[in-house]
Amino acid sequence: MSTSHEGKTHLGHTARKRFGQNFLFDQYVIDQIVTAIGPQKGENLVEIGPGLGALTEPVAELVDSLTVVELDRDLAKRLREHPFIQSKLNVIEQDALKFDFASLASDAKMRIFGNLPYNISTPLMFHLFSFSQHIDDMHFMLQLEVVKRLCASHGDSLYGKLSVMASYYCQATPVVMVPPSAFKPAPKVDSAVVRLVPYDTPPVELHNVESLEQVVGAAFNQRRKTVRNSLKNLISEDTLNALNIDAQRRAQTLSLAEFSSIANYVYEAGSE
Repeated sequence: MSTSHEGKTHLGHTARKRFGQNFLFDQYVIDQIVTAIGPQKGENLVEIGPGLGALTEPVAELVDSLTVVELDRDLAKRLREHPFIQSKLNVIEQDALKFDFASLASDAKMRIFGNLPYNISTPLMFHLFSFSQHIDDMHFMLQLEVVKRLCASHGDSLYGKLSVMASYYCQATPVVMVPPSAFKPAPKVDSAVVRLVPYDTPPVELHNVESLEQVVGAAFNQRRKTVRNSLKNLISEDTLNALNIDAQRRAQTLSLAEFSSIANYVYEAGSE
């Protein structure tokens, strides 16, 4: 595995604030992340935001082909002209938030990874969840707080809309802790790598995923209020009680199963 990553941030590319760029250069951390991903030849590997190639290079050394999705034109050009791995790379110069990941689906499900820009990490998670049936697993470097939110369960202070929706689509586990000193420029926050493994069969029976998003969004929009108040435009107190959900509870105490039963009621009521 090459150890030339340290100088990468000095190769004439200035980190761009609007893309939320922080470049990973710590070789020990890079090795830990690549080990956690465990890329194998023949897999349908996709990297989001390859940047200066800190993960791209060691992964490409282990496999025959790799698709990378990069928005920054200069970085995409650099990867297309890479002296060692250009022949292995399929460079897609697009915004990952708008990209149709189903277009990369083949007989082999995708294994997606990346060091995600902090400013798009939450919307990108929701975008990727919609392709979960095409995804084998995902490994992302994110702000530690976002990883904690992805992995939070009901009752935790960081439990919110992202936690509930993530728990519907996949199992989330933190796998590598990453200090700010591993990046240039160093961010002001700790980071971590999370492993997300989509379920073949969702853990709850759900009629309509948009209804779940609507209910969870409304509940956490006013998270200090009781669900009787935060959901009053969607469901009555009597109906909550009929579903065995105390209307005096707050959103962060409700489990995925409880949110799903509310969402199923809301969907059925709207379909009548």
